[in-house]
Amino acid sequence: MTAGDAAPAGPGPADLVAGIGFRHATPAQDIIALVDRACDEAGLPRTRLARLATAADRAGEPAIRAVAEALGCSLAAVPPEALIAVDADVPTRSQRIEASRRVGSVAEAAALAAAGPGATLLLRRIASAGATCALALRAQSVTQEP
Repeated sequence: MTAGDAAPAGPGPADLVAGIGFRHATPAQDIIALVDRACDEAGLPRTRLARLATAADRAGEPAIRAVAEALGCSLAAVPPEALIAVDADVPTRSQRIEASRRVGSVAEAAALAAAGPGATLLLRRIASAGATCALALRAQSVTQEP
């Protein structure tokens, strides 16, 4: 599915969730650049971003908190059981992450879990040297008229 299949491009409601996976030493600027790249690849403006989501054990890290503040988004700390609950809808499979987290992709699982029931994954995980990012659309946005 492409971004255009689920939501109109251009200004719209803040209805996107960016799921983020990252290594401890990753600078906030690198994560922001990756989120910008994800929005560009999805063909959606960053103004549609409502929330960042990451694994609960990483949500207290200074870098991700700085990213949320810089982007003007709330930050969802997604517990392991919520990540695992959406794993069947996660298309990307990393053996390393599956072994440590029991999900194929932290970014995709966090985006889907934080976007809520019926969410649509708009952009599969993309990666930089120290982070991953995926975009999900909240379910109520899928059913709204443009």
